[in-house]
Amino acid sequence: MNEQDRKKLIAENDLRLRKRLARRNGINSGLRYFVLTFVGLLMLYPLIWLLGASFKSNAEIFTSIGFLPSSFDFSGYVNGWKTSTEYTFTTYFINTFKIVIPKVIVTVISVTLTAYGFARFKIPGKKFLFSILIATLLLPNLVLRIPQYIMFNSFNWLDSYKPLIVPSAFAVDAFFVFMVIQFMRGIPKDLEEAATIDGCNSIQVLTKILMPILKPALISVALFQFMWTMNDFLGPLIYISSVRKYPVSIALKMSMDASALVHWNQVIALSVIALVPSLVVFFLAQRHFVDGITSSGIKG
Repeated sequence: MNEQDRKKLIAENDLRLRKRLARRNGINSGLRYFVLTFVGLLMLYPLIWLLGASFKSNAEIFTSIGFLPSSFDFSGYVNGWKTSTEYTFTTYFINTFKIVIPKVIVTVISVTLTAYGFARFKIPGKKFLFSILIATLLLPNLVLRIPQYIMFNSFNWLDSYKPLIVPSAFAVDAFFVFMVIQFMRGIPKDLEEAATIDGCNSIQVLTKILMPILKPALISVALFQFMWTMNDFLGPLIYISSVRKYPVSIALKMSMDASALVHWNQVIALSVIALVPSLVVFFLAQRHFVDGITSSGIKG
């Protein structure tokens, strides 16, 4: 075999190997996308069913297994919005945002300041205090309910939104603090040192240098707190007793207890409406949310 035939044989073997690898990669990619698509549809199944069931009659919900209703019935939304109380669902939605918006704002502020202190300042006993902070992640919230209730009762805060909002101003959510600290530790200190040389104080360094870089992490904190507060049921149930102050989570449960016959189409319709703010906020902040969870420093 001469040199030219040997080179031709090597080229043919190389081409054959590349085709085999490309075919294998194509099969692997196809299987990967198939699994991801299947899992995605499986996770979306409850939402798809919930949306379809909201347009069904109360009887059809339990007799039909299809997603689409036989005929679109909007009575669940109309009658459900009126509720069985003297207040419409608009009142409960407004009450929910009276809790959610202040809680998200004070959480972001308190978590940022606390994480900044732990990550950038030399505090006596900082390691011990940080260990206590992390240890609180292992403490169930249920064990705090009775002491907190007694304390808020002594403050005359019951039947108000203060017990649901004020604690967040003291960075009680250790998970958020830990997440922002880990993100902040990945930021080089050279930027802060340069800003300090230019005359910035600690607050200016935080607001002008660190917070723009921390934007993905802070949006993640706000998003988590928004969704958790929207879905919070036990807190409002314990501290709020006036019907006119109920948030959406309590109003939904109240609509199920109003009579012996539960109008499930109304409950499901209101549940769909209650999900809309969380879904909208999530999709608007999705890119920053992913960056905040996966990143821990500066890109580029």
